[in-house]
Amino acid sequence: MPVKIQTRPVNQNVLDDLLTAGADPLIARLCASRDVQSPAELDDKLAGLLPYQSLTNCEAAARRLADAIERKEKILIVADYDADGATACSVGMSGLAAMGAAVDFLVPNRFEHGYGLTPELAEIAAEQGVDLLITVDNGIASIAGVARAQELGLDVIVTDHHLPAETVPDCIIVNPNQKGCGFPSKSLAGVGVIFYVLMALRAELRRRGYFSDELKEPNLGELLDLVALGTVADVVPLDHNNRILVSQGLKRMRSGKMRPGIRALFEVARRDWRKAQPFDMGFALGPRINAAGRLDDMSVGIACLLARDDAEAQALAAQLNDLNIERREIEQSMLQDALNAFPETLPSGQTTLVAYRDDFHQGVVGIVASRLKDRFYRPTIVFAPADNGEVRGSGRSIPNLHLRDALDLVSKRHPDLILKFGGHAMAAGLSILEHNIPAFQTAFEEAVREMVCEDDLSQTFITDGSLKACDITLEQAQNLARHVWGQGFAPPSFTDEFHVIRQQPLGAEGKHKKVWLQKDGYEFEAMFWRCSEDIPEYIRTVYRPVANEWRNQMELQLYIDYWEAA
Repeated sequence: MPVKIQTRPVNQNVLDDLLTAGADPLIARLCASRDVQSPAELDDKLAGLLPYQSLTNCEAAARRLADAIERKEKILIVADYDADGATACSVGMSGLAAMGAAVDFLVPNRFEHGYGLTPELAEIAAEQGVDLLITVDNGIASIAGVARAQELGLDVIVTDHHLPAETVPDCIIVNPNQKGCGFPSKSLAGVGVIFYVLMALRAELRRRGYFSDELKEPNLGELLDLVALGTVADVVPLDHNNRILVSQGLKRMRSGKMRPGIRALFEVARRDWRKAQPFDMGFALGPRINAAGRLDDMSVGIACLLARDDAEAQALAAQLNDLNIERREIEQSMLQDALNAFPETLPSGQTTLVAYRDDFHQGVVGIVASRLKDRFYRPTIVFAPADNGEVRGSGRSIPNLHLRDALDLVSKRHPDLILKFGGHAMAAGLSILEHNIPAFQTAFEEAVREMVCEDDLSQTFITDGSLKACDITLEQAQNLARHVWGQGFAPPSFTDEFHVIRQQPLGAEGKHKKVWLQKDGYEFEAMFWRCSEDIPEYIRTVYRPVANEWRNQMELQLYIDYWEAA
């Protein structure tokens, strides 16, 4: 597979503005190549958040919730079964309860109920005597579920961030991506949307003179650990608004001001909360919460996030950790089965991958799709059996293919092929009939082939160019680690040529390598992960400087993302 290394262009005007404003020179250079427009965007104060008034229907939702609270109506949150849904549910539960609401939650079971607010869930809610349903991280596609709830006399508020179809439910919808919404940040996660609704609700209750000595105004900042976790775990782009939310949540975690469930997840994942990073949330905490929704019931994940004390939180976090171990085992076995079905290298004209076996696990198809996409650098969909002859698929894409748009094209051309679908540019889900898998495979390949060019299918490492050898320091690595990087605001990586001084295998089977590199008279220790071959004497690399802690000592290491002979 051809690989290209490119350098991000730096916006010189922005760079000059940032330097004039006193920004650190390296941070200024990195931000000037990441769509930062002004020095104000380097600030992470909560005052810099976009106002809730600009989020369509946010105030209407707040008024309806305020009415429900004043009338002591029964509110039910319908959650989703991923980390964004779990954190959004926990934010809704905690925030509404702090404002005196009678609130409970219901999380669909992936295997019994499917996704979102279904007519069946509306009936369950009606039986429980619920007055108001509020969806978090789902609902924009729940037309039948909302209609059924309304038939049964329930009001519905949808809070979601997924892209809407042509038709949307007939109720109050708060979604930055709905038609006509002028909210500048289209990247809010589901947890961010419900957080905004709570800000509007608190202001509405304040206007009504609702708060008193008995019920004081809640500090919504206490929910930011959850907001940060859900935002990072859902891999939404970290625009300025999201970076503020994540940065503030991280600061709370690092100072120990987090809920017991998040602290317990750090401990069970053996990560240090005092040095909390977006990486911890994306690769340690998020997957453990997701494991509950993938294999069991997301209620366990939500219970952990809502736990009142350390003992309860630790017991639930241990349960999530066990589920995550099981999830990894299933994932490895499925990935191997899928890899066995494909050749080492794909035929040159093939632009997509579709995998299915009747023993695949529905809860893990998304992760396996992600692994296959990384391995072959092709848009990938993995299916697993559901009920009634249906299969459910989860897809992952490459940067230059909008996956939901590709499925939309298939759906328009073959109206009877896809039963339902939804998602984003990089990830999507769908249901089809099992016997239609070959037809879908052909239609998906045809659609994608039209949407991408040869260049899009070459893996490209986009870097921040070269670093002077004297700037590759432990201090600089620590400086980089203090900032929020992630989806859409890529962690810094650099490209340079090095002379290889010596190398030694690491790990039980020598799966990794530690290599000593030299540039301009400076020597660096570098880690080559999942690399067992001999490294030649001169190499060109894509690397990240990392402050690595070993036996209470901080040391600089270069993590090598890619290398080739120079």
